[in-house]
Amino acid sequence: MKRLFIITILALGCVGFAQNDTKAEALLSEVSQKIKSYKNVSLDFKYELNNVSENISQETRGDVVIEGEKYKLNILGLTRIFNGKTLYTINPEDEEVTISSDNTNEEGTITPSEMLSFYEDGYTYKMDIMQNVKGRKIQYVKLNPIDADAEMKYILLGIDATTKHIYNLIEVGQDGTKTTLTVNSFKTDEPISKTLFTFDESKYSDYFINKID
Repeated sequence: MKRLFIITILALGCVGFAQNDTKAEALLSEVSQKIKSYKNVSLDFKYELNNVSENISQETRGDVVIEGEKYKLNILGLTRIFNGKTLYTINPEDEEVTISSDNTNEEGTITPSEMLSFYEDGYTYKMDIMQNVKGRKIQYVKLNPIDADAEMKYILLGIDATTKHIYNLIEVGQDGTKTTLTVNSFKTDEPISKTLFTFDESKYSDYFINKID
């Protein structure tokens, strides 16, 4: 799974908006400033992947806590802990922990730290439609990749017009795949444990430890 859809909610920081829709620029800047003002963010989300032609339909839920570059992510039965330097991927089904200094393990993925500026380069964007979703006004911003060979056609970021928080993200791929991430719960500046982003190896003494240089 591309982690693009997991952490995009925190993507709006430190970006340049040249040669784009001025209204989209103003909205994304406002969202960016708000996100950057939080010490930490905790999210519960729903992830959906659909491709009608391939008869693929997948839905799952997950949660993530992010503080700066550090994060703890739970999805698809896996737990990923990044302490700012080392990434730990815990797989209970295989009883394996993968330890890596690289904060990516899939080609083309975007990590939480990179998400702070993932569309600074490579995208143009403009205001899209406004929708009323369960009494909330959701303003969409459309991101189009500059690269003609990109796997995606476009991305839609749905922004709550009142809170200026991301409500959802929709990516439409060149192959017809539609991936949607919807935020069910968005909490900020929650009290979190000092050890939340610390991997305790003693808890996994029976696991196979796979260290990747």
